[in-house]
Amino acid sequence: MTQNIIFFDIDNTLLDSDKNLPKSTKKAIQALQDEGHIVAIATGRTPFAFENLRKELGIESYVSLNGQYVVHQGEVIHQHPLDTEALQQLTDYALEQDHPVVYVDHEDWRSNKENDESVTNAIGSLKIPHEVSYDPEYYVGRDIYQGLLFCTDGEEAEYEKRFSQFDFIRWHPASVDVLPQGGSKARGIEKAIEKMEVAPENVYAFGDGRNDIEMLRAVQNSVAMGNAEDIVKEAAKSVTKSVDEDGIEHGLKLVGLLK
Repeated sequence: MTQNIIFFDIDNTLLDSDKNLPKSTKKAIQALQDEGHIVAIATGRTPFAFENLRKELGIESYVSLNGQYVVHQGEVIHQHPLDTEALQQLTDYALEQDHPVVYVDHEDWRSNKENDESVTNAIGSLKIPHEVSYDPEYYVGRDIYQGLLFCTDGEEAEYEKRFSQFDFIRWHPASVDVLPQGGSKARGIEKAIEKMEVAPENVYAFGDGRNDIEMLRAVQNSVAMGNAEDIVKEAAKSVTKSVDEDGIEHGLKLVGLLK
């Protein structure tokens, strides 16, 4: 049997709109593993924000922080932090605009603004039992793999003009991810399959968000969720049903990995 590796996004892909894991999805993941396939995660989340899900599904390899922190069977194999000097400059400009910034590494996330409602509401929507604490200098002297910039839709355009060292991808009406320029889930997956020595034709990926677009374009066997925006669906080779309609199970059958 050919061993394939299947990367799954988390929010609105593995987890439904209420942040629950559908029974059909858990069953499908187990079936893949029973067949000898490798199941991995590719997410914008930081590792501590999906530890329980990894344990529940028995997953030991993952691409996290939108490709900036990659782990294979518990071993860190790729790290791509933000440029510290440019992050300082972005922070200074964001403070002038009254836009909070959250600094994220593999262990924690800290905000440069205390008790900000937009931060609380956006992070709260993820239903992660790990609050964002206040530490405006958290980025000093440590590797930060992702920033969360809190601004309304369209306001990130000025940041894109000013900070070419970063890519900005909206994940919430109030916030965009700040990534190293050229950093993506696609790059993280490339590092992972190099380590695992898996042929490109044996790589699959499922996703729904704008941060999944490069991944879906890069992977030979890509599937967009039915709940994804059209721009995301256009990047994928196939489109399955919505996550709330057993979309993972349906998609795995669609591409021939499950019967």
